[in-house]
Amino acid sequence: MTGEIALWLAQDGVTSGAIYALLALALLLVFAVTRVIFVPQGEFVVYAALTLGTLQLGQTPATAWMLVGAGALVAATEGVAAWRERAWQRLPRIAAVHVALPVAVAAAAVWVAPRDPGLAVQMALTAALVVPLGPMLYRLAYQPLAQASVLVLFIVSMAVHYAMMGMALVMFGAEGLRTSPIAGASFALGPISVGAQSLWVLAASLACMAALAVYFGRSYGGKALRATAVNRVGARLVGIPPARAGRAAFTLAAAIGTLSGILISPIVTVYYDTGLMFGLKGFVGAILGGMASYPLAVLGALGVGLLEAFSSFWASQLKEVIVFTLILPVLLWRSLAARGHEIEQEEE
Repeated sequence: MTGEIALWLAQDGVTSGAIYALLALALLLVFAVTRVIFVPQGEFVVYAALTLGTLQLGQTPATAWMLVGAGALVAATEGVAAWRERAWQRLPRIAAVHVALPVAVAAAAVWVAPRDPGLAVQMALTAALVVPLGPMLYRLAYQPLAQASVLVLFIVSMAVHYAMMGMALVMFGAEGLRTSPIAGASFALGPISVGAQSLWVLAASLACMAALAVYFGRSYGGKALRATAVNRVGARLVGIPPARAGRAAFTLAAAIGTLSGILISPIVTVYYDTGLMFGLKGFVGAILGGMASYPLAVLGALGVGLLEAFSSFWASQLKEVIVFTLILPVLLWRSLAARGHEIEQEEE
């Protein structure tokens, strides 16, 4: 391997690692707030990439109809709950938020799709179609089981993942899509050429991480999510509704997945079933961070991206095996550390 090849591989690894870092942050956020190992995180990457690709083809993406259907299900669920509680005043808001708003976004998609409005409008419409699916998914699949064990929630996550992957196959077909780059220029950096799309990925990822840091450190909603992550019972006692915290966490996770899909779709061809690999590599980064530390998760995800890039050069057929083997020593170490802590508690 020459130095130039190493630089090329490092560039690819850092670009992929930035996406994995975003997914790792989303997985950590959802797990800390709701105890859900959010396996379908990668599906939001796929839905965003394929929705944007469909819009660029001048067609109405099927996620518009999925949004309307999911909104109707949530409206029915919330409406029944309001009816049983005799909270009639909630019904107009439920109809407006979960029925009228999704229908308006779907109508905008139908009108905009054949008119080629430009990349910025297409990306904004993609976000409007995909991000609301996050809190809707939480309301339908996870909120009724909020008090269940982590194992039950993990089984539900696996079921949701397979359901969303099957729906992606039905909505988008088996053929992959690659979108137009945000910027097609390239810049010479020593012996290699750095693509503007890679710089966009890094800049957007850093901006997203900075925005999350400000949100959790300065805003009331972010502090409420942090409180829920630290102590769910204590947060409930001081008036932080756990359902609202769960919706906020899933909304942020869906937004991060949507951003990741928009950023990665010009670089790799995305298929209906590639979401699991994206999510798993973000999960490996989160595991390397101990499922608790956001900075360590970012560093772990960057390490995953670099290892994947260099493994593709040395042993391309085994690169996935090499990447996923990373979690074994971490899990072994955490298992031994937890066992040692339990022994100390028993001795006391």
